[in-house]
Amino acid sequence: MEFKHYSVMLHECIEGLAIKPDGIYVDGTAGGAGHSREIASRLTTGRLIAIDRDPEAVRTARERLSGFNAQVVQSNYDEIRGVLDGLGIDSVDGILLDLGVSSYQLDNAERGFSYHNDAPLDMRMSGEGMSARDVVNEYSEAQLADIIFRYGEERFSRSIARGIVKAREQKPVETTMELAQIIKDNVPQKARRVKNPCKKTFQAIRIEVNGELVHLSNALDAAFDCLGVGGRMCVITFHSLEDRLVKQRFAEYCKGCVCPPDFPVCVCGKTPSGRLISKKPITPTQEELIQNNRSHSAKLRIIEKLKPRDTEIRV
Repeated sequence: MEFKHYSVMLHECIEGLAIKPDGIYVDGTAGGAGHSREIASRLTTGRLIAIDRDPEAVRTARERLSGFNAQVVQSNYDEIRGVLDGLGIDSVDGILLDLGVSSYQLDNAERGFSYHNDAPLDMRMSGEGMSARDVVNEYSEAQLADIIFRYGEERFSRSIARGIVKAREQKPVETTMELAQIIKDNVPQKARRVKNPCKKTFQAIRIEVNGELVHLSNALDAAFDCLGVGGRMCVITFHSLEDRLVKQRFAEYCKGCVCPPDFPVCVCGKTPSGRLISKKPITPTQEELIQNNRSHSAKLRIIEKLKPRDTEIRV
């Protein structure tokens, strides 16, 4: 199956990165290399480092970036400091993180990400480690309810978790369609009529399997620290949990004085480490939404580095 992936807000990302032809850039989530190729095409003496944890994405990116001054590395984006150290790079001019699951991963039924096709429960972006099958069949009812509520923001998390445990008492839950049916059977009929009730639970299990929010939290600090002064970072999120984390972390980078408000003058000396390029998140245009409905929940936030963070450790 061909690795297809629509590059969400491509123009907005390229504009936000303010690419310099001689700069060094990192695409931390290369995927189908759409963003990567567009960045690389704007470089002359510059350099692109494309990172992805998915071995299929890495193979595709290497093919599609052939002929450009680009290097593809299989790694998780929160390991960006180690990747750059290994390449002898101290700082970069721009970083792009396009989060979530790719169109290829959703459309490739055997990867087990989609609740529209029957496939083994997998959902591993790297193809290694704990799978969705392990989570569904080995987590306790309380653990399942917790991750479905916390990562899926699903109000029927307890009844869904109860249904999963009851079903697996008869036989292990092996496929996406088996899990989808359990979810449907354990939410009110009204919820089933409004929209597909599987989305939130599948999202929650996927996030748990891949440790997505943990990796994102670590990656934001690591990536910001890898930026040179004046460098920019663009992050595209696809659900509220990701966007909230990015918004809060960017706000921390942009915070200046932390003295109590009743102090007549600043004594802490703290100044902002970054500035927001756009105070509100950038969203897809109507034209893009028509071309790619999957981009409807996407939000792009961009920050520029003004100075190292106070806690930043330089190597």
